[in-house]
Amino acid sequence: MAKFYSSSNVYNFDWDQVSAIYWKKYPNPYSPHVLTEDVIERKVVDRKLITTRLLKKTNKLPRWGEKLLPLNSSAYIVEESIVDPVNKKLTTYTRNITLTKWLLLEEKCEYYPCSQNSNWTICKRYAWISSSMFGLAPALKAFGYERFKSNASKAIKGLSYALKKSSESDNSQYQYIMAHGSNNQPIFDPPKATCT
Repeated sequence: MAKFYSSSNVYNFDWDQVSAIYWKKYPNPYSPHVLTEDVIERKVVDRKLITTRLLKKTNKLPRWGEKLLPLNSSAYIVEESIVDPVNKKLTTYTRNITLTKWLLLEEKCEYYPCSQNSNWTICKRYAWISSSMFGLAPALKAFGYERFKSNASKAIKGLSYALKKSSESDNSQYQYIMAHGSNNQPIFDPPKATCT
């Protein structure tokens, strides 16, 4: 039986920002274990953007694992995502495609606007950790669960970092344009407040 993990968190950014920056979250200081990311396929079906990516990740093994697992501690992960701009929902499915005999980790994340504040985005995360190694499965699942929990926390911090960095960059560009404009002319005059 697989171990199950679930969590939810809130990003203080709207769904449009989160769904755009999601693709730019690597590299970030919280996820040095993500070595590469490559788009394998991208298509639009029924007004939804469907993307398949291949990620290469590495993680230090526990001492007991170094003796059992192959020396190459990097793993390949497939991520399939669906961006539904009409219903404002980003859904991702990830699973490892290497070392699956030892540990299979499957994750689903759903990003959607917060019902109480449309400027915030909720992320619901679900994971299933399983192993088919006779005799070692309980230890491998326990290790996988704790490692996933740690990496999920890093993923949240990493996306938050990318969102904040993008927001600061956008704000500094906006401030520069407002101060200097085009040919030293403001781009627009802010509307005057009116009361009736």
